Amino acid sequence: MEDGEGDSSPAAEKKGAEEEDDFGYRLFPDRNKKPQSFLVRSLFTFHNRCQVMLRMTLETNPYAQLLLEAMKQSGCTVFNDRHFSCENCDGCVSGGFDAATSQIVLCQNNIRQQSHMNRVVTHELIHAFDHCRAHVDWFKNVKHLACSEIRAANLSGDCTLMNEIARFKFGLKRHHQTCVRDRAIRSILAVRKVSKETAEKAVDEVFDACFNDLEPFGRIPHSKADARRAYKDFQNRDRYNANL
Repeated sequence: MEDGEGDSSPAAEKKGAEEEDDFGYRLFPDRNKKPQSFLVRSLFTFHNRCQVMLRMTLETNPYAQLLLEAMKQSGCTVFNDRHFSCENCDGCVSGGFDAATSQIVLCQNNIRQQSHMNRVVTHELIHAFDHCRAHVDWFKNVKHLACSEIRAANLSGDCTLMNEIARFKFGLKRHHQTCVRDRAIRSILAVRKVSKETAEKAVDEVFDACFNDLEPFGRIPHSKADARRAYKDFQNRDRYNANL
């Protein structure tokens, strides 16, 4: 989940008992509402703006383009109208991946800049990619969730130097790793009713393996230029494999 500057999962029936885990769906109240007509939705500028920014991201952002191509190669083609939904969310989150519907939720009331949309879409597409390529138990295995959160924080640009400076966080040695760990823990706590100690333990136990899993980028893309090179390398890899 991309927090509001959360992750993986909105939607499904709410549990009767308040103390039961709702898997983060409380953060995405529109998940349980009936879809609005196109005419009604077109009257809301938040929704229109969200759709325009989403289209721009999918068409021009190299992070998103690489992930879309990788998912297609893995047999999970992403369709704009089917797999993305602009909705109003809780004020603390910017997006989420709903594993129950294989849909990415974009928080139209919290995403106001194109750069933010780029980062949220990339973050959630990494979860979608993990969902496509592996048997991820999002709801019962906190280590699986932790691994995908680590990968999303590491590869989406969440922890770039400029983003950290904007958060007034400055560090030197291993600052990127610290940022990835902290943001993964925050995302788990946003969508699961677990203690901070449980979240930290899950992240620490899988951190090294998941931090070093750089698929499909093959590197940590610290900038758009890095992402463009990674996308080009990915395309060339596919061409090479096709000729084997």
